[in-house]
Amino acid sequence: MGVSNRQPAVHRRIVVIGTSGSGKTTLARNIAHRLGIKHIELDELHFGPNWTEVSEEVMQQRLVGALAGDCWVVDGNYGLLRDYIWSRAETIVWLNFSLPLIMARLTRRTFRHVFKHEELWHGNRESLRMALMSRDSILLWALTTYRRRRKEYSFLFGSPQYAHINFVELHTPRQVREWLESLTQHHRLPTRG
Repeated sequence: MGVSNRQPAVHRRIVVIGTSGSGKTTLARNIAHRLGIKHIELDELHFGPNWTEVSEEVMQQRLVGALAGDCWVVDGNYGLLRDYIWSRAETIVWLNFSLPLIMARLTRRTFRHVFKHEELWHGNRESLRMALMSRDSILLWALTTYRRRRKEYSFLFGSPQYAHINFVELHTPRQVREWLESLTQHHRLPTRG
């Protein structure tokens, strides 16, 4: 497990990043539950009904409102919003898993969403056509962004601009479980942010 910079006594503002399918939202929900803080899913802010993408201006307005509190956990990789989010973050957790693991998880998750007709946000549901035969396929997206994200995050973790952030890099689900367990009761905050 790679940890750099400082290890704050209390985690109040956390960002979870990683390739699509790495488990960002699941981990962020678990962190929010464990610490009693607000969970913000960037995809939920980004997509409206029928998979319509909101404008950058609307996304920024939604984000400003969502981050108004002092305690939160955000999951997502939106580069256009990175400076705003990361400038406020104390801890960033990078799920830097292998591509085979990510693709296996993403495939299972996608097919579960499709066959159980699970709603993601605002009435949106994944379809088999969208998953397998669309240029917007989440599986294709993960394959084409995997290497770029690893290179980008490795660079950003060393950037002086983000020296205030405690970076945590996790390579396996076991490391994720161990890190999550390390968020002991003394980290729990008295109120939701």
